[in-house]
Amino acid sequence: MLQIDAVLGDPQATPGGPIGERRLIPVLGGQFRGERLRGELLSGGSDCQVVRADGVTELDIRVALACEDGTVVYMRGFGLRHGPAEVMQQMAAGAEVDPSRYYFREALAFEAPAGCYDWLNRVLAIGSGRRTPNSAIIDVFEVC
Repeated sequence: MLQIDAVLGDPQATPGGPIGERRLIPVLGGQFRGERLRGELLSGGSDCQVVRADGVTELDIRVALACEDGTVVYMRGFGLRHGPAEVMQQMAAGAEVDPSRYYFREALAFEAPAGCYDWLNRVLAIGSGRRTPNSAIIDVFEVC
């Protein structure tokens, strides 16, 4: 369906909470491209994460997609990322790690205005992601 390349800012962490460490990761921008839509991620979105006691990171994504024609589409997602402790430590230290060494999946939904993108309002999508030091790249597939 499309690929998202999100440019991310530095995480703001609140460690030691009763549920786990919380991280607020700002989305600074980026781009997306696919067969039926393409454009830019608007700055101001975020990924609000919880790192659970079992080492799994829960992802809560909220971003705005500005399509080439100026239409703005809201996207929200819930995901999970986990892997062996040493792999996750490498990622946390800013290293680029082969995505086959960790699990990074998201369930995504969209809100689009009436018009040429309103088909997105009836779609659930699954994303398979990989993390680079300053971005997240998500391959998004429509669930049929």
